[in-house]
Amino acid sequence: MAGRRTNLALLLLLALALATGGLAFAIGAAWNRWIVLAHGAAGLALLTLAPWKSVVARRGFRRARRDSWTSVLLTVLVALAILFGVLHAVGVVTVGPLTSMQAHVGAALASVPFALWHVVARSVRPRRTDLSRRTLLRAGAVAGAGGFAWAAVEGGMRLASLPGGDRRFTGSHETGSFDPEEMPVTQWLNDSVPEIDARSWRLVVRAQDREEAWGYEELAAFGDRLRATLDCTGGWFAVQNWEGVRLSQLIPQGQEGRSIHVASATGYGRRFPLADADRLLLAIRVGGEPLSAGHGFPARIVAPGRRGFWWVKWVTRIEVSAVPWWWQPPFPLA
Repeated sequence: MAGRRTNLALLLLLALALATGGLAFAIGAAWNRWIVLAHGAAGLALLTLAPWKSVVARRGFRRARRDSWTSVLLTVLVALAILFGVLHAVGVVTVGPLTSMQAHVGAALASVPFALWHVVARSVRPRRTDLSRRTLLRAGAVAGAGGFAWAAVEGGMRLASLPGGDRRFTGSHETGSFDPEEMPVTQWLNDSVPEIDARSWRLVVRAQDREEAWGYEELAAFGDRLRATLDCTGGWFAVQNWEGVRLSQLIPQGQEGRSIHVASATGYGRRFPLADADRLLLAIRVGGEPLSAGHGFPARIVAPGRRGFWWVKWVTRIEVSAVPWWWQPPFPLA
């Protein structure tokens, strides 16, 4: 395969791996399985191009360019992202102080600026001949090799009864189901666990011009129950029995608006479609016991079918808003 086409194929595969990785991180619905499959196949397909890329790289090093170190660092970061992705898949959940998923995502994000620089400094312009029958067949062979490698890894894990063989469709490993004390405590980025006194804590619910404050004991008197799966982007999931009150019971009927904004005591928040009010639970208990501080005491959102960063903890305010739910970053910025 020519050097120019090798670089073009690598660029397309890197873009596909990053795009599918972002989608896999965001989506908690069952069809995410196909995105995770495409993400894994794209990552492994990068390895199939290594022999051709090594020839291109050796040719480039002979020119002794000053910015060659950026290409080397990009190669190392991509290799680490693939390595830690495979380690997570096969069940090696932690690597030193980090989880394999954290290392995988961190290496992938760190590679982005170097990949962009590489594109600018060594631009590869597509040509009409890139759409020839031979090129398309080669592209199909690379994609097939990536898919075959993914299937081989998945099949090998199941045959060897490795921990990764029973991952959820998102790629997460089961940890602490029906045992809240064993369920990991994680926060998004720089969020931290606050100390909240239930006696002074109040949940403020605002809809149009009406505002109501609820105390802990008032909310604890509700008994709505929901079995739901908390699927964390850290690479684990846990099925728990949650108990509390559905948001539809806190928000007066017939409210005009487009979204429900849920805010945490830490300033963290997410916006949900107003139509989801009956599906969302404000949990006060898990497994029959009050929430722990790390798991959101005194109250947290349970959002079935959404990844863990939607499950806002330490909730202090719920507000019906005219702003559409999608008018927010796909991932919280802090």
